[in-house]
Amino acid sequence: MKRLRTRPHSDWRDGFLFVGNQPALDFVNTRPLQDGQYTELLPDFKALLRWFQAAGLLDRKTASEFAETWGGSAKARRAVEKMREWRERLRSQIVSWESGKGAHRRTLEELNRLMQAHPMLTRLRNDFGRLRTEPWFDPKDPEDLIAPLAHSAAALFSGADHSRARMCGNCVLHFYDTSKKGTRHWCSMRLCGNRQKAAAYAERRRKVK
Repeated sequence: MKRLRTRPHSDWRDGFLFVGNQPALDFVNTRPLQDGQYTELLPDFKALLRWFQAAGLLDRKTASEFAETWGGSAKARRAVEKMREWRERLRSQIVSWESGKGAHRRTLEELNRLMQAHPMLTRLRNDFGRLRTEPWFDPKDPEDLIAPLAHSAAALFSGADHSRARMCGNCVLHFYDTSKKGTRHWCSMRLCGNRQKAAAYAERRRKVK
């Protein structure tokens, strides 16, 4: 049984960007724009397992077992292809949703099919004497890996404020703004925030002159 774990914030983990503040957005960001070209960060099943580990969605033991059992198989390759294709459909829907448009009916239907076929479960956990519930999933084959992402996308569309979800003003990364004011327009301070502030400062200096 696999427990979803939160991970300390960091822009890069094991070669992957995590600036979305939301699993579905972080997954969409696995095809970033670097040096003017789109870069595929999930070229194969091994990379996909590494991303799930970095995202805190799979532990090392499970990832190793999946790599040993499925690595190099046709089923694993198909799962990677399907997840990349779904990522691009999700990206398109997220861009539309961020602009204030509702989720498309076909998107809702697809998410419902995915969540039915790959469910998330809930279990009770004793956390230092306090009981709490937590989501978890128990993947049996490569296609089951989509479970937490499909449920994350459903939660995004149904419970998040679309005005706080946006694409970075300097790059193509998507993020959910969790700041108090909700007015941030860059994916992270380390990647783009400092550049935006430096550019704004330079512009102000130019106007003064």
